[in-house]
Amino acid sequence: MRAVTYTGAGGNEVVRLAERPDPVPEGDEVLVRVRYAGINPADLQQRNGNYPPPPGAPADVPGLEVAGEVVAVGPRVLGAAVGDRVMGLVAGGGLADRVVVSERHVCAVPEHLEDTAAASVPEGFITAHDAIRSQAGLRPGEVLLVNGATGGVGSAAVQIARVCGARVVGTSRTAEGRELVAGLGGVPAETGNVPEVVREVSGGRGADVVLELVGAPNLATDLAVLATLGRVVVVGVGAGAEATVDLRALMGRRGRLFATVLRARPTEEKAAAVRAFEREVLPHLVRGHLRPVLDRVFPAEEVAAAFDHMESGPKHGKVLLDFGA
Repeated sequence: MRAVTYTGAGGNEVVRLAERPDPVPEGDEVLVRVRYAGINPADLQQRNGNYPPPPGAPADVPGLEVAGEVVAVGPRVLGAAVGDRVMGLVAGGGLADRVVVSERHVCAVPEHLEDTAAASVPEGFITAHDAIRSQAGLRPGEVLLVNGATGGVGSAAVQIARVCGARVVGTSRTAEGRELVAGLGGVPAETGNVPEVVREVSGGRGADVVLELVGAPNLATDLAVLATLGRVVVVGVGAGAEATVDLRALMGRRGRLFATVLRARPTEEKAAAVRAFEREVLPHLVRGHLRPVLDRVFPAEEVAAAFDHMESGPKHGKVLLDFGA
């Protein structure tokens, strides 16, 4: 197989596209032939030496999601079969053209979804659904603020909230990004006018849920616009991980501030997140009510350029690597 590998920690000088033996599925694993693979900020953090993979994941092959066709199955696989199109989560090793993954961590790809769209779904949509629905408990009629609404997770969160009956404010630093937010059904906002937009959308009540995908610089505003009994869930810290928290602001609103990750969760917890996505989100993908947003596709041979693009600024959807047929 061909795989993106890291020879150590650093910049793109440690990145190689290497040939490795094809993995063999064991237990409840399936072997997936991947055409396109999604890149995530965690892949860059791992390259930089700031996000080591959890135990059991490949130490030098990044990648958190998989989409493709099952080409082999392990001896304890119960439902998946060779030829099935699947998409789901891995703890590492996803940036390769052959990937093994537990069948409990994948679900079927809707028939109408092209390969690029399928590869743009797993990490973004499962993370977004788990954060705003399963953990923050976003309900119909509530207001969601998404800071960093144009990336894979952000654009998914805007859409999931809308089909769940919530109202959404989404931030972006660019005019193009704010146009995307509006096209997905959200109300766009710039960083500087978030309080005014949230006040208008919520009728002065504030945001019931804040999905923080940018990091520490936004935390003061997140608490300032939070509604009574509101919830702030932190998923991304690309702009900074250390912040001063005004506990009185949080106490006065009887609010909750918490954070979450998917990658390092135990097998059963990750399986539960995939099944919840399958129940609540996949039907909307099947009906075409949700659409994965694609930023750009790079040939696998240009993985360094793809990483540079990921680091260059705000993205509008997913960045993919093309591993060919």
